[in-house]
Amino acid sequence: MFRRLSLPLLGLGLAVALAAPAFAQKTVTIVREIDTDRYDPHRSTARSTSEVLFMAGDTLVNLDYDMKTVVPGLAKSWKVSEDGKVYTFKLRDDVTFCNGKKFTAKDVVATYERWMAPETKGVVKWRAGELDQVVAVDDHTVDYKLKQPFSELLYQMTQAFHTIIDIDQVKALGADFGVKGFNGTGPYCFESWTPRDQTVLVKHAGYKWGPSFYKSTSPQVDKIVWKVIPEENTRVAGMKTGQSDASQSGYLPYWSLQEFQADKKFAVQKADFYFWTFFIGFKVDKESVSDARVRKAMNLAVDQKAITDAVTFGYGEPANTYISPGVLDFAKTANTKDYGEDVAKANQLLDEAGWKKGADGFRYKDGKKLSPLMYGFTGSWKEIAEAVQGDLRKVGIDMQIQLFDATVAWGKLATQEFDAFGMSFPYVSAGDALNLYFRSANTPTPNRMNWKDPETDELLKAGSAALSEKVRYENYAKVQEKVADAAVWIPLYHEPLYAIVGAKLKPVKAHGNYGCAFYKGLGLEFK
Repeated sequence: MFRRLSLPLLGLGLAVALAAPAFAQKTVTIVREIDTDRYDPHRSTARSTSEVLFMAGDTLVNLDYDMKTVVPGLAKSWKVSEDGKVYTFKLRDDVTFCNGKKFTAKDVVATYERWMAPETKGVVKWRAGELDQVVAVDDHTVDYKLKQPFSELLYQMTQAFHTIIDIDQVKALGADFGVKGFNGTGPYCFESWTPRDQTVLVKHAGYKWGPSFYKSTSPQVDKIVWKVIPEENTRVAGMKTGQSDASQSGYLPYWSLQEFQADKKFAVQKADFYFWTFFIGFKVDKESVSDARVRKAMNLAVDQKAITDAVTFGYGEPANTYISPGVLDFAKTANTKDYGEDVAKANQLLDEAGWKKGADGFRYKDGKKLSPLMYGFTGSWKEIAEAVQGDLRKVGIDMQIQLFDATVAWGKLATQEFDAFGMSFPYVSAGDALNLYFRSANTPTPNRMNWKDPETDELLKAGSAALSEKVRYENYAKVQEKVADAAVWIPLYHEPLYAIVGAKLKPVKAHGNYGCAFYKGLGLEFK
């Protein structure tokens, strides 16, 4: 049905005239667990969206493997004004969209105007900074003007939310933009999407403007099929039988990694730098968890190492910090003594908080049982939640668990119905993680903790507006110390990222950006 719909819309890039001939196509099938709701950079935060948009589109700048070095993308160079409010980007003059349309400064302006427009209902707009306006100085020069300096801007611009779009296609498709088509400038062109089944991308002929850290800045395969397979065992079997060519940890379970590593038909490579953390957060204004002593006790009751080993088969790193120690602006001072299993201290804190054990072994206060309700996702969270539940029962806390499929969970997690929640998230820097979760303006989601603290807001504002790395770090370090001391989360583990490819492909170096191991897809190459 998609093909019948797309043929009349060739001019919009919905069918790709620049694709390689069918008889010559070399196809790579990448298997993943879940799909997205749309391929719209301004209206989706899903990893599955970014996986495709990184390949089908481009951003002004790109992120190197070290997750700290920003390199040219659609912008070949840039400079920043002394006050940090104006970024001037010099754009490449040899870029085309998949439908042949020339890329110019007007496309950059239209992209950001559309993202900021109220009718777009754009997500995570803070990632663009306090944007004043984007001005096309000439066809290949853009002034990106901010109301306030934003020290995170270049790092944020490496994210798929900043993908440059074709505004003509947006106007033509309306609500179907990112559903029936996506016309980008990326190394691969959007051919078709069958929801909950597969997304097909084809080689963008003539593409040569990929990031310099790749061996080749042009695509080396003709077609990429992102295949959705919900069942874990089926994903593993598909890789072993050659029905699928590539995948990554998270989609392939940890228990299978050792088998793939031992099989010479497969190449398994770990991302040197990757930041994705699993945690349980507390709604700090809920009665059962409003006392920091209770939250600290719950942290001390949980055996993070045992959970990490059980869930990741030893591949993950138990977390005693909210963000990974390898990330930009990580504060060592945020390491706290209130993490790591200490049942005796947990019991002491609960006693001090007035929660006394009853005859049934559970704790009560003023006739109320200490039984916080946790919301989370199905899948691996079942094992995590049940392990945490078991640990908490050792100190008299009867945590209740309700897990939901992803299609339902995001809506449920935007409510005030629960006391605690399970979550995992990617980040590119300390500022990225902290601004996402701890700004008061981000309640009720993604600040699901209802952490509304004026000092935190001021520190985040100062860190974001900093004109030096030193000042940025100092402010972000104070936020890390503050929220850790308040035990707003139970950090569980920092997960690793592996790229796994089969016998047809050369080994692929995993990239850590937003958990998208294959990033631009330019590392995919046949033997």
